[in-house]
Amino acid sequence: MIVNKTIVLIFAAVFLLCAKTTSASNPAVEIIPDVVYGHKAGMALTFDILKPRERGTGSAVLFMVSGGWFSNWNPPDQIYEKAVREDGFLSRLVDHGHTVFLVRHGSAPQFKVPEAVADVRRAVRFVRANAKSYGIDSDRIGVCGGSAGGHLSLMLGTASDDGRSDAKDSIERISNRVAAVVAYYPPTDLRAIVGPSQRFPALDFAPGLAEGVSPLLHVTSDDPPTLLIHGDKDELVKLKQSEQIHEALRKTGVTSELIVIEGAAHGFKGDDNIRATKSLVEWFDKYLSKKNLEK
Repeated sequence: MIVNKTIVLIFAAVFLLCAKTTSASNPAVEIIPDVVYGHKAGMALTFDILKPRERGTGSAVLFMVSGGWFSNWNPPDQIYEKAVREDGFLSRLVDHGHTVFLVRHGSAPQFKVPEAVADVRRAVRFVRANAKSYGIDSDRIGVCGGSAGGHLSLMLGTASDDGRSDAKDSIERISNRVAAVVAYYPPTDLRAIVGPSQRFPALDFAPGLAEGVSPLLHVTSDDPPTLLIHGDKDELVKLKQSEQIHEALRKTGVTSELIVIEGAAHGFKGDDNIRATKSLVEWFDKYLSKKNLEK
């Protein structure tokens, strides 16, 4: 037992040293890795936090780490450093005072789209429950992502709830509503694409569940301000997916903007990426500001 305790203490010391080194290597940001927000199938659900060291505004943006409803893991310090090198939106959000959460969900092929939606809903609840300790305002939480991550972001924008008062888990009693959404080239209506798929195994679930995870079908007048950015040459997720939900949001009186990038395919590069990043950051600066919520 003494040997086991010694090993545990050594591992704990190494972990704390690594966490401290990760934060210290990026003077503009404090990086808090591997925060556990839930468990499933014997595994932990985690997110990383990128927190501005100075001039934090109290707002938060949850980035859905998802491509094909699969969540990759990379060291958060490397993610941030890459964003700095490429002037990406993650580092730009931190520079503008937003605390950023890199949210991972249960991935395909084991977990399907409905389970990914449930995971990110829990992530929002968990962040809100711990808002004070993260130094953020629970009313100023935004969400963003691209492709599958954009779909999950729109699900949080259109199909959130105030929590279940009868839930045994205290986290599930908390709201998962968000204050602003930005989605790049998102699938918004899954009804026609659900079924067996070698490329996207997360779509292999009962067709009867497709309506429940299609944000287009959940638009209501209380949805948050939503920015959609899509290329008109996208062959994987057609522009129509964004056009339809943009029209639905506008019809119900929700603030919505659709930016169509001419000649852009699935995934933005070069000037297209610069334009998208600028628009994303400006959207969150505006709609997560304390002044905007006080109107």
